[in-house]
Amino acid sequence: MQNLRAKLTHPIFLLLFVTILGYGLLLPYTGFYWDDWPFAWIAKILGPAEFIPAFMPFRPFLGPIFYATTSLIPPIPLYWQIFALTIRFFIGLSAWWTFKQVWPNRPRFALTLSLLITVFPGYSQHWVAYTHIYQELIPFLFYLLSFGYTFKALRAERPLPYIIIALLLQVCGIFPTEYFFGMEGLRVLFLFLNSEGILIWRIRRIIKIWWPYLLVWILNALWLVYYYRFGTYNSYEVTATSDITSIDFLFEIANTLWKVCFYIWGQVLVLCSANIFAPSSILTLCLIGATFALLTLYIPQLQGQSESRGFAWSLIAIGLIGILLGRLPSLAAGLPLRLQSSYDRFMISMMIGGSIFIVGLIELILQNARHRTIVVTALVALGVGQQFFNANIFRRDWEQQQQIYWQLSWRIPALKPNTVLLTYQMPIDYETDLSFTAPINWIYAPELTSHDLPYALLNIEKRIGSATLPSLAPNTDISFIYRTVNFHGSTSQAVVIYMPANGCLRVLDPSRRDAEIYTSLPETLINAIPLSDPSRIITNPAITASPTFLSNEPEHRWCYYFTKAELALQAGDLSKVIALETEAALRGYSPKDLNEWLVFIEARALTGDMQAAQKRSEQILKDDLKMRRGVCTVWKQVQAKGVERGGEKIAEILSTLKCSK
Repeated sequence: MQNLRAKLTHPIFLLLFVTILGYGLLLPYTGFYWDDWPFAWIAKILGPAEFIPAFMPFRPFLGPIFYATTSLIPPIPLYWQIFALTIRFFIGLSAWWTFKQVWPNRPRFALTLSLLITVFPGYSQHWVAYTHIYQELIPFLFYLLSFGYTFKALRAERPLPYIIIALLLQVCGIFPTEYFFGMEGLRVLFLFLNSEGILIWRIRRIIKIWWPYLLVWILNALWLVYYYRFGTYNSYEVTATSDITSIDFLFEIANTLWKVCFYIWGQVLVLCSANIFAPSSILTLCLIGATFALLTLYIPQLQGQSESRGFAWSLIAIGLIGILLGRLPSLAAGLPLRLQSSYDRFMISMMIGGSIFIVGLIELILQNARHRTIVVTALVALGVGQQFFNANIFRRDWEQQQQIYWQLSWRIPALKPNTVLLTYQMPIDYETDLSFTAPINWIYAPELTSHDLPYALLNIEKRIGSATLPSLAPNTDISFIYRTVNFHGSTSQAVVIYMPANGCLRVLDPSRRDAEIYTSLPETLINAIPLSDPSRIITNPAITASPTFLSNEPEHRWCYYFTKAELALQAGDLSKVIALETEAALRGYSPKDLNEWLVFIEARALTGDMQAAQKRSEQILKDDLKMRRGVCTVWKQVQAKGVERGGEKIAEILSTLKCSK
């Protein structure tokens, strides 16, 4: 039994266990997000070689990394989430090995740091796997190992091979992305802490060891200066640093230190307390408790003699400097550090500094080994809980994404080429309009061979007035470059869609007076409704579009019946609309958004079933008087269509519903 426990508590198994707890429990239920979609689409439709030109205007050294891995792993979400989990485990393992090289006589310290880095709670972008594996995690892994090989070389009889490996890893860590430009300073700090003697001797020794790494760093600096100022770099709309005042700068520094040094370690408790009885909060807190209990029983390696106060202060100083060095690139670009958003990706370069700081603080304050172990274990458990909490957010987002794509394919079985879908921000957190453009082309043009995109989706509120969408005037050109492909269309080749937070995706149609029905929608969306041309939807195609890149088609619930009914109404198949309503009722489905009844009211009235249509209208108004405008608009449309032998009855219903005004 003791032998088994010894094996299970070996650092490798311990790191694997913590990695799975933090990142693996919800792994099968997560998918693609943000830039994952265009990257996956490029790999599937254009091929891995396309990443080389695709990254030339952005981060050209990332292209080969994308090419190599996408040639091996198909664009299937589950595969990439497993790959991300594997990379995470190797980051923890590499941190453990690296810090054993830096401080070979402090194994407890190395293990503690590796555990904290593995579940570092300030970084929430792990599940944007297709994107952040390349842009952050793999380069970070290379840089971490570069530090380890530097110190392995110091203690080797033949150091040259290890120095060469360390330099190559440094190149692979620093050139693909600018995130780690400031991290090189940590190598100097580690060397300084490992040196002895008077200050001038230590500096001379550091320079003797560091000069080849300094040359690589200088080459990278020159490259970044050229690329930002004279090259074609076009990754961010950065804020000019000249606009940042001294007060703003100091505030950003203080904000960074507060978040990285202290707040992130207890952040999950704050997030859970916002809705303490929510299932996600309860599960997260239970996982934190279970992780703490398990780690308390099985990590005796974290116990040991206390470090000297001098060493603890040194760790605190290294940690603070490391945090600021890691913040340098994003701060220079004028980019904020916001937790629980895409901006917390900048935390990746502050992982090492933040972890060293908190360990140094624990060493300084807690001299009792048991108390120190309890605090470290609690921090690791909180990190696991934070990552599980994040995973659940991405799980919900993935579920909503799949609903959007399936509902889109149900409502729009095919589209004429050069169609732009105009919409307002979808009820989703981790996708932009250009993120949606990739899967939409994947759905409607799965056999695309050219570099001309046939479809695009644009968020009106974000694009209006820009070069992409200058105005909502008819026949206004819409064009943009999307990595290595282009889209060309116009506002007269548009379909306006809308998906409420608690409702189904729908096509807005000016012929059905949707601008009057949906007066509560944002003004920019209402202004776009006259542009919507549902005739661009092919209602009965030979091949029906389907999001085959997703999981199996979900169970047909209310939104399936609604989207199919709206499509049938557009095609003039009123009997199918009524059949869909009947089937939905038999299955016990009904809408959350009362506007979704209007399709069925119109179909009933147009087929002469005035009684059922009136009864439904009265029920809607009983539930919500604000629906009067929508209900009355539908009845007025029915009246305008001159339903046979129903004119007098419609006038009576309009009067009963108080639609005379």
